[in-house]
Amino acid sequence: MAENSPVEPAADYVTDIGLRRIDHVGVAVADLDAAIDFYQRTFGMRCVHVETNTEQGVREAMLAVGPTTEGGCVQLLAPLTPESTIAKFLDRNGPGVQQVAYTVADIDAACAALRERGVRLLYEKPKRGTADSRINFVHPKDAGGVLVELVEPAADPH
Repeated sequence: MAENSPVEPAADYVTDIGLRRIDHVGVAVADLDAAIDFYQRTFGMRCVHVETNTEQGVREAMLAVGPTTEGGCVQLLAPLTPESTIAKFLDRNGPGVQQVAYTVADIDAACAALRERGVRLLYEKPKRGTADSRINFVHPKDAGGVLVELVEPAADPH
């Protein structure tokens, strides 16, 4: 096989689960405002959304990579409380990449397909995510140590 050839799928390859694109890379930070300032000044990213999600225990910001969010985003996540998942991540690992998120066409269908394949999800039913999206996470132990987030954007994200 040539160096740049696509890898042929395995014989037992199953149809896709509705992944559309990389949505964002989540980065855990201790100080959201300082991190926003750093990413804007250093990389020229543009902050397109900031919100507090008490259900998830985070204050978060989405920064566009490129002129629009179509190029994907970096999501900065700061803990609201010492008990939040992000606070625990920071305690264990320090600041850094915490998750990779993919946009899906239909989160319910994607979750059902993954469960049929024996993949564990963190939530029984999707929860509310950034900008009223619907989200769920693949258990890191089932994804090679990576926390994978599935995101179904809200019909009108703004």
